[in-house]
Amino acid sequence: MKKVAVVLSGCGFKDGSEITEAVSLLVGLNQAGAEVSCFAPDIQIPVTDHLTGKPSGETRSLLAEAARIARGHISSLDKLHAKDFDAVAFPGGYGAAKNLCNWAEKGAQCDVNPEVKRVILDFYNSSKPIGALCIAPVVVAKVLGDKKVTVTIGDDAETAAEIQKTGAIHEECPVNDYITDRETKVVTTPAYMYGDAKPNEVFAGIFGLAHELVEWA
Repeated sequence: MKKVAVVLSGCGFKDGSEITEAVSLLVGLNQAGAEVSCFAPDIQIPVTDHLTGKPSGETRSLLAEAARIARGHISSLDKLHAKDFDAVAFPGGYGAAKNLCNWAEKGAQCDVNPEVKRVILDFYNSSKPIGALCIAPVVVAKVLGDKKVTVTIGDDAETAAEIQKTGAIHEECPVNDYITDRETKVVTTPAYMYGDAKPNEVFAGIFGLAHELVEWA
């Protein structure tokens, strides 16, 4: 049985991991025969009220929030090492662009959380596959842009242009499909970058990504 690590960025699409994407990924990986373990950075993050869409003014533990999705079975990201797993995957949600890095603020000039960067480079240098959903491919693009990694975030021209500033290559992709870069072993799917997508369409792309990831592993 292949072992896959999933890195969460909180809980909720406005300030953490997109829940449908994260759950679809967990289900897809299990269906593909993988044993899944969840991780998240142990940092404090600002909270967005998902009813109003506005900052709530409070901060919470990213790790504790992500534990909601992982049913409490989660570890701090500093405990994730490529030697212990066959692949790693990053669900989307605004938390990927706010908490795993500050792409939401700086685009291609962003800084990546040091532990997130370490994990991506660890798996890349170990020649183990990396998956990223929705906006999360921007994090991979920032870290592996000098490797000319190919990723997708769908058809959002503005985000695609920023991705290309990192040195990465962007390829358009429909919501129910995924893109593979066989050189870097990176698999990406747009998911809710298509904001009006239906859950079954999002799941179809993530299901394909999950099976591709496990097959490569």
